[in-house]
Amino acid sequence: MALEGRMVGHPQLIDLVQDRMAAAPSAKPAEQLLAELVGGADDPVQAALDSNEFSEFDLDYDPDEKILFCYFDFAGRPCFTENVLAEARAVQRMARGLFGERAETEPPLRYLVLGSRQPGVWNLGGDLELFAQLIRDRDRAALRRYAHASCEVGFTNATGLGFDLPIISVALVQGDALGGGFEAALSSNVIVAERSAKFGLPEILFNLFPGMGAYTFLTRRVAPGLAERIIMSGELYSAEQLHAMGAVDVLAPDGQGVAAFYDFIGRGGKRYAALRALYRARRLVNTVTFEEMTRIADLWVEAALALDEAGLRRMLRLVPAQKRGLLR
Repeated sequence: MALEGRMVGHPQLIDLVQDRMAAAPSAKPAEQLLAELVGGADDPVQAALDSNEFSEFDLDYDPDEKILFCYFDFAGRPCFTENVLAEARAVQRMARGLFGERAETEPPLRYLVLGSRQPGVWNLGGDLELFAQLIRDRDRAALRRYAHASCEVGFTNATGLGFDLPIISVALVQGDALGGGFEAALSSNVIVAERSAKFGLPEILFNLFPGMGAYTFLTRRVAPGLAERIIMSGELYSAEQLHAMGAVDVLAPDGQGVAAFYDFIGRGGKRYAALRALYRARRLVNTVTFEEMTRIADLWVEAALALDEAGLRRMLRLVPAQKRGLLR
């Protein structure tokens, strides 16, 4: 009971300590193991990072500003493969598990920042190769699982880790964000983009539409007519263009995205309370629901299954570019 009482709200650490005790029951008492896990300081965030390993993400932590940086560090293609999706959900669960009963007054994290370690690429969207295979196999259930998992990641990112927790999500875009990558960026409360970053929704080029968050999030940032124009164009947009439209919040010089983010939030939690209240107000006015997202995703599944062979071939023409990490 002492262990659970001390780590209320941090189930991952409790599980880790209990697992180690089960593996070596006579080695060390729980309190000693816990002290070692938090590195001698009561820092459950760092302990959680130390206890988790990811192959698709590189995590960094700023304890002074309570910022968790989550960088795409793609093991394969720089897009939302099933493994990237699974690890994105795992990162979100880890972050959510850090919030205890006093999270409103003393949040363990203020900001969750999603960036990329791959130069020139943020995320190039959905797994087009997988989509084509599932469409040809007529595997509606697998397409739906993928689409709903993508919606879950976007919804969780947009809504305080899915539970209106006092955390602000940030997309730090220092490379191209296309298709599902653009949708993921749009799900963030704040988008910081460097000038050379490109954004786009290419799905219309192969007679499909972006169905895992684009309509939901883009129409909450710009007028619906403009959102539809962006979706239907299939064109690439610069960070500067989207900033002028209101879809990007902070426009930064190349190489200065991180500095621009820190300037925006203010050091020492200077603007955290105001920003937190602002984005909660945004959600009250423009409520995002998981039901809305998944119903749109189901429309995407049916549209995908209706693609003909010509549309599939056009989709597959983009796969080599995804593998190269460039869709320009």
